Amino acid sequence: MEENIKTTNKKGVKDLTIGNPYLVILTFALPVFLSQLFQQLYNTADSYIVSKFLGTNSLGAVSSSGTLIFMLVSFFTGTAMGAGIVISRYFGANDEENVQKAIHTNIAFGLVSGIALTIVGVLLTPTLLVWMNTDPDILPESIEYFRYYFLGITATVMYNICRSIMNALGDSKRPLYYLIFSSILNVLLDLMFVGWFRWGVWSAAVATVISQFASVVLCFVYLLKKGHIYTVEIKKIKFHGDMLKEIIKYGLPAGVQNSVISLANVIVQSQINTFGKFATTAYGIQGKIEGFGFLPITSFTMALTTFISQNLGAKKYDRAKKGAKFGIFAGVVVAEVIGVIIYLLAPQMIGIFDKTPEVVYFGVKHMRTLTLFYCLLAYSHSIAAVCRGSGHSLTPMIIMLSVWCVFRVIYIAVVMLFAHEIAYIYWAYPLTWAISSVIYLIYYLCSNWLYGFEKKKKIEQ
Repeated sequence: MEENIKTTNKKGVKDLTIGNPYLVILTFALPVFLSQLFQQLYNTADSYIVSKFLGTNSLGAVSSSGTLIFMLVSFFTGTAMGAGIVISRYFGANDEENVQKAIHTNIAFGLVSGIALTIVGVLLTPTLLVWMNTDPDILPESIEYFRYYFLGITATVMYNICRSIMNALGDSKRPLYYLIFSSILNVLLDLMFVGWFRWGVWSAAVATVISQFASVVLCFVYLLKKGHIYTVEIKKIKFHGDMLKEIIKYGLPAGVQNSVISLANVIVQSQINTFGKFATTAYGIQGKIEGFGFLPITSFTMALTTFISQNLGAKKYDRAKKGAKFGIFAGVVVAEVIGVIIYLLAPQMIGIFDKTPEVVYFGVKHMRTLTLFYCLLAYSHSIAAVCRGSGHSLTPMIIMLSVWCVFRVIYIAVVMLFAHEIAYIYWAYPLTWAISSVIYLIYYLCSNWLYGFEKKKKIEQ
């Protein structure tokens, strides 16, 4: 079986257990970075085109639904990360049979998740947006955008599923190529639907769905190719009980973590919304720009999780430890450099989307509160990636939920009682990033994270 996998590695997948660990992480992270960059660019283009042709209210409508969309999607995509960990681990251990079972189970999970999200998103849209204190001026368009987006949410979920499969096998280039194509398509459709036809804010959601569906088609054209370790066969797409348990074991904590933190962000946005539509619009713009600052963090965390999983599966502990140190350091440094750049250019960046003085004021104030602390955000996410890659998925879930969710919400609720000032909401983020970073540092230095999978085997025996 080992010889078979070594051969298939030459056909589109990459063994991260060999070669210079630093170079391996960088070459894996770079395509991930570029794919995230293109995704952020077309999300930003989406907002820019809506603002340019439909105005501030329409941009506010798109902005108002961002955290809510992420909250509903993140549980399923977070849980799917568990499959990536399982696939990487078995790939590193040269276990082709279990790699196949994990891939097909993950696809089945994505299809079911997409259908569930469509139903929930379409039915609960008005209730959720009203609960978030969405400004009445933008509520009708928010509902419109949100519902159309969720009618095609299965495409978004399935793209993330396919990407997690390819990334788990060390292939971060093809997801980049497919995302570049869908990004260009999305911008062209935005210009056609919003700019030319002037169909309204709902058409921006339709453009996103169509472009995501195109990327999913490309993914499956590749994954259906015969004779590879990753080959998907339609008849094999089902839930394999033992594999589903493993995926849930490693992925459910990440899914719960993502969703509950997203819920906390929804609560934060509901507080932001009480300051009016300009604050809401600025919050959405800031989120788009922060997405760029988050790119190196995402890139290195995805690379770290895959690298750690494959190498621990192959029992290369020293290599895993070296890779972890490098990935954490690189992610922190690059994130901070980007944070400084965004801090300096904040007014110009906000002005690209909306030059309304009130929007620029709120946006710059928010960005300059957060950006110099991106190093803390990167550090927390990097250690969380190491934990997940080593089979300790519960650890980041507990830390993130207690600090980024419970403490953050309590903090905001308390300070808003005494001083209804938006700056205190902005400061909730760097404060909680700092607390979680201290906890993660203690855990990383004191725990025996390298042997997470080995402990599991001993328990089973």
